[in-house]
Amino acid sequence: MPKGIRPTPDVVRKAIFDFLGQDLTGVRFLELFAGSGAMGLEAISRGALEVVFVEKERLCVRAIQENLTLLSSKTWKGLGASCEVFADDSLMAIKRLARDCHKFDIIFADPPYGHDLGKKTLKTLETYDIVHPDSLVIIQHDKHETLPDRQGRFLISRQRHYGSTILTSYGCQK
Repeated sequence: MPKGIRPTPDVVRKAIFDFLGQDLTGVRFLELFAGSGAMGLEAISRGALEVVFVEKERLCVRAIQENLTLLSSKTWKGLGASCEVFADDSLMAIKRLARDCHKFDIIFADPPYGHDLGKKTLKTLETYDIVHPDSLVIIQHDKHETLPDRQGRFLISRQRHYGSTILTSYGCQK
């Protein structure tokens, strides 16, 4: 794991996957502001069909790539999932993914705290179509950032507090 990143605490990661379920077979998973890529790697281990990691910090990108190589060669003798790592700004990557007609079942975003990037991520997701009616968007954010109950077609379906961390889940209005 690269130095200087704020990894998702184990209790929060466990809560997310308890909510999502143990079996993610066939799921298309997008991890924005990926950092170490722990969430996407966990999704792979639970059977995700496709995982896309987006991270702009080069050291983090390298760590994600090294972890994917390590897992592919030593742990499962092949990941069984299509994986891509984009070295890009997460908000810019959403535009690129939309242009390339990607659609995701689950989008997880853990932006740096203190910059209102949770709100900006929601607005960008609303503008660029990379979800379908059954998609779920989960944003991990600081307790000082208040996210809207509704952002266009996204409506809060669940919100949980874990110390100073909040997980806010949005479903898509059909």
